[in-house]
Amino acid sequence: MQLLQQPAYVLHARPYRETSLLLECLTLEHGRLGVVARGVRRERAKVQRAQLEPFQPLALDLLLRGELATLQGAEHTGAPQRLGGDAGLAGLYLNELVVRLTGRQDPHPELFQAYAATLARMAGGEPLAWTLRRFERDLLDAIGYGLQLDYEGESGEPVDPQCHYRYQVELGPTACRADLPHALRGSDLLALSADAMPDAAGLSALRAMMREVIRFHLGGADLRAWHVLAAALSRR
Repeated sequence: MQLLQQPAYVLHARPYRETSLLLECLTLEHGRLGVVARGVRRERAKVQRAQLEPFQPLALDLLLRGELATLQGAEHTGAPQRLGGDAGLAGLYLNELVVRLTGRQDPHPELFQAYAATLARMAGGEPLAWTLRRFERDLLDAIGYGLQLDYEGESGEPVDPQCHYRYQVELGPTACRADLPHALRGSDLLALSADAMPDAAGLSALRAMMREVIRFHLGGADLRAWHVLAAALSRR
């Protein structure tokens, strides 16, 4: 199947044979695709390696056969997002999250839009912790694992902003004591639901909650980016 001018972002690239790359791309209409970019590491290649860097909005011409597509052309469709320092590390986290939690050729156009919006927020200097929590929420929703944030899992009662809860992945929020590990304020859950940034304590609690949720959907595994980010912070 020929795919022309497919909006896309490169999530990951690794060497393939002597002169080629194997890419993981997020596309608007076909979800995540494995793409063979033949000959792009040659000096006079039609498509250069530099054109396929992460965080650049692209239009790809692809020939899709079976599990993998073959790259036939690539054009920039906008200015590349400049993500340096912490934002660059956060961008690599986004990419690993998408690769690990999505299947190939499973379309999620709303995820593509959320990814593009998140890159713009990070490049614009918006608070990284909140930007990442929003993306994690939107990614889980797009792939069918949306969070229950407004109602208690057991009783169905509305979440009380003054109470504390423990988030259970297969159930939702359950009331708990404030001094228990991973307890969240109801106001933090409601803030994430309403897309309203909570305070620093709330962001920290939501980060811990999201790690539990993501680890559950990875079958108990960790993301490599978590360890990279932790190492970077420990050197400061």
